[in-house]
Amino acid sequence: MYSPVIATVDSPRPFAEALGTCLTKRTIRVLQINLGKRCNLACTHCHVEAGPKRTEAISPEVCEQLVAIIQQFPQIQTVDLTGGAPEMHDGFRALVQAAAAAKKEVIVRSNLTIFFEDGFEDLPDFFQNYHVRVVASLPCYLSENVDRQRGRGVFDRSIAALKLLNQRGYGRDPKLQIDLVYNPPVPTGANFSLPPAQAGLEVAYRQRLKADHNIDFNHLLTITNLPIGRTKLALQARQLEADYCQFLAQNFNADTVAGLMCRDQLSVDYRGYLYDCDFNQMEEIPARSPDGKMLTLADLLAAGSLDLIQTVQTDRHCYGCTAGAGSSCGGALL
Repeated sequence: MYSPVIATVDSPRPFAEALGTCLTKRTIRVLQINLGKRCNLACTHCHVEAGPKRTEAISPEVCEQLVAIIQQFPQIQTVDLTGGAPEMHDGFRALVQAAAAAKKEVIVRSNLTIFFEDGFEDLPDFFQNYHVRVVASLPCYLSENVDRQRGRGVFDRSIAALKLLNQRGYGRDPKLQIDLVYNPPVPTGANFSLPPAQAGLEVAYRQRLKADHNIDFNHLLTITNLPIGRTKLALQARQLEADYCQFLAQNFNADTVAGLMCRDQLSVDYRGYLYDCDFNQMEEIPARSPDGKMLTLADLLAAGSLDLIQTVQTDRHCYGCTAGAGSSCGGALL
């Protein structure tokens, strides 16, 4: 059994040294699109630093390029829409419709509370109509813990949203999937921890949500807090950033590397620039061609290929995805 170790204050060695080799790209299967940073919430752990006052948003030109990519490349199996609150951005519905028409799996990373904002009340029906897989943040099954991370009243609105989805068959009809996401609280002291075992925590979530609220869901995904975005700012404010990075590095588990999401994924920002993952996107570490060129959607369309990247760009936050049981947009890797 994998056992975590205690952090020291030494700086972690570069991630590439821990690997002992370059992290290679595989054939692209997942197109993850960050539509922008506008959101109706401002969660304390948000790696995007999204919020109501952010204005960054996808343009019509980039949306058209993305639709073309979805239509032209059958190797894409999944279109994964994120933000911010992706539903708030122009182009969101067009991308869902294009991906559904092309028979792709469509994932929407929703905060659930968006259902109760003006103009978005039809989202549960829209999701049902296009068989969208909903992946929703719910960092605890207790209201006080959720509201502490995500804002006052978020738990109650999330529960109400989950009930709306259950009424439409989500979590009950095999064709309509709703997954929940757990992340630990942002550290306030040196008592760092990784997410608990995903399977066991899923059982606890399922029992409590069913007993307390009669809610059903498909899977629980556990995600480690990476030292980027608001988590990084909180760590820096407490002078814990270096220790937390070392904690993640000393929990490096080589068995997670084969399943890393960055290896068969393209991450696209609202401007049309390419990254290996959403975390690199937030750290402004672009994907590059073998000759070092930064890549855009236009480059993919001009080349007629999605597979222009050979090597994944890595940095110290990559230890977050490879610590313990691993962490990805799809939950634990092991």
